[in-house]
This record gives sequence, structure tokens and C-alpha cells, in this order.
Amino acid sequence: MASSSGNSSGSTQLQNFGSEGDLHHLVDQRKRKRMQSNRESARRSRMRKQQHLDDLTAQVAQLRKENNQILTSINITTQHHMNVESENSVLKAQMAELSQRLESLNEILGYIDAGGGYGGDFETTPVADHNSFINPWNMLYVNQPIMATADMLHQY
Repeated sequence: MASSSGNSSGSTQLQNFGSEGDLHHLVDQRKRKRMQSNRESARRSRMRKQQHLDDLTAQVAQLRKENNQILTSINITTQHHMNVESENSVLKAQMAELSQRLESLNEILGYIDAGGGYGGDFETTPVADHNSFINPWNMLYVNQPIMATADMLHQY
């Protein structure tokens, strides 16, 4: 069965093995080896895909955790901002009220300095209660600025 015109690998192997049965056995063996190699390659490919999927799943979980932390931080910052805005509104209202009181006191002083109104002597001892705003005639130094502390502002 060997041809003398060409040396193909099949004919060379046929000469080495001597029969077609041995050739089929060799082809079957190579085929099984190739199939086994393909199976192993497919298994490795599936393992790589699974590892990639696991990595992406872990990354999604990490990003969701970071997103939740950022949202929590935003909520806390927003609440803090709202508290500061509220406190600022209260302070502005208190400032407006105190400015109005000061303006009223300055008008009274202007009226007194002009010679009108109360003709008696001023009391020279300061009053220790809160009636100073109600009765400004009892104040010792009426030209002094109104002083307030943070503790006083929280009562409003």
C-alpha cells in the first residue's frame, strides 16, 4: 500500500506500523488526546470566567457598600446643614429683635437728651432683674451696647 512517488506521513506511519488497524489506533489515540486537551482547555476557560464573575460580584458588593457610606455621609451633612440654617434663622430673628430694641432705646435717649419727656432724676443703681428692657429708666448706663451670650440665645 505504500507509494513510492511521495513520502506522506500516513504512508510512512503505515510502513512503521504495518497495517491499517494500527493507523486507525494511532488516529483514535491522537483524537482522544486532542479531545482531552480541548476538555481541559474548556474547563480552564470556565474556571477563568467563574473567577472573573466572582471578582465582578465582589466589586459590585464593594461599590454598593461605598455608595451606601457616601449616601449616609450626604444625609448626615444635609441634616447638619439644615440645623445650621435653622440656627442661622433664629440668630437673624434675634438680631432683628435686638436691633429694634436698640433703635427704640436710642430714640428714647434722643428724646431725653432733647429735653422732652421724663423730668425726674435717673436712678443710679442698676436693676438686677429683667425689667431693664421693660422700664429703660432704671438702667444705669443706657448707652452701653446690649451684650448677649450663646446661652442667652438658646432660650428663644
